[in-house]
Amino acid sequence: MKLSILLLCILPFVSQAKETLWLSNFEEAKKIAKQENKPILMNFTGSDWCGWCIRLEGEVFRELSFKTFAEKNLVLMKLDFPSRKKLDKKILAANEVLAEKYGIQGYPTILIVDSEGSVLATTGYQKGGADNYVKHLKKLIDKNAS
Repeated sequence: MKLSILLLCILPFVSQAKETLWLSNFEEAKKIAKQENKPILMNFTGSDWCGWCIRLEGEVFRELSFKTFAEKNLVLMKLDFPSRKKLDKKILAANEVLAEKYGIQGYPTILIVDSEGSVLATTGYQKGGADNYVKHLKKLIDKNAS
């Protein structure tokens, strides 16, 4: 009996702690996007130094409403350009190639691309939290679906 009460108390926190899968390999992301018929959200970020990137991560990407939307509608890819954190050299080199290919000028830059890598939409930080950001992404995706 006590165990079931404990589980009922912690279950909401366990479900919110669900980890979102952010890929780092573009070819893998395109393959999954094609298989699942989903666009790719490419998050060009400076995760440990860019204030707007840190806000976007905390206010949106960590929130359950975004995670739920993303799981059903997006393939997520993080292209990080950290200052202090060390990335694998191959990942950093691949990120640099993609940043150059897509002409990334600042962070955060969010690209929505199709399974071939063609840009459908470009955005960045939006105020209003996760629910507002999900609405924003839906508009961008719906606009390109028609």
